[in-house]
Amino acid sequence: QVQLAESGGGLVQPGGSLRLSCAASGFTFSRSTMGWHRQAPGKQRELVATITSGGTTIYADSVKGRFTISRDNAKKMLYLQMNNLKIEDTAVYYCRHLTYWGQGTQVTVSS
Repeated sequence: QVQLAESGGGLVQPGGSLRLSCAASGFTFSRSTMGWHRQAPGKQRELVATITSGGTTIYADSVKGRFTISRDNAKKMLYLQMNNLKIEDTAVYYCRHLTYWGQGTQVTVSS
């Protein structure tokens, strides 16, 4: 069955960086479009970034120039490099494949 497991969240100061990882299994990862989403307290879940099997990326306007989505097909891993983090980036971050979601990893940006 499809399994997605995020890791790498934590507490960071504004301006800091974090790298999220998502370990995928149960499907043909190399052929799949993958995405990162996030949900802040009291807000709807929103798209952060997606990457196709060919490496084409799309970013939310709010993270363009700061976040980078990438993948390692050999390892079946999805990544999200987050730089220059802002307080408003605080959220639970989720990895997604089609209708499947991971359990999420908490990112808190606070001074």
